[in-house]
Amino acid sequence: MTQVNVTTQKNTVTVSSTGDVTTVTATTAGPQGPPGDFDLEQASKVDKSVIYYDQTAATFKADAVYTADTLTDGGSF
Repeated sequence: MTQVNVTTQKNTVTVSSTGDVTTVTATTAGPQGPPGDFDLEQASKVDKSVIYYDQTAATFKADAVYTADTLTDGGSF
């Protein structure tokens, strides 16, 4: 007889039944995709920062320049 010890849970299968309906859900862990070309400068982020592209700095930023509050409370679009 072979003994199997599982120390890390990577995949799960859940079977649930309600009346005549049986649902099977399978979850598998997989590799994450590459981050892509998206550098984000967020050292100066504040509450409700909106991510925007700064062409002069050639980067995306999240800071106090554009926030959900400044855009909706008379901000310049």
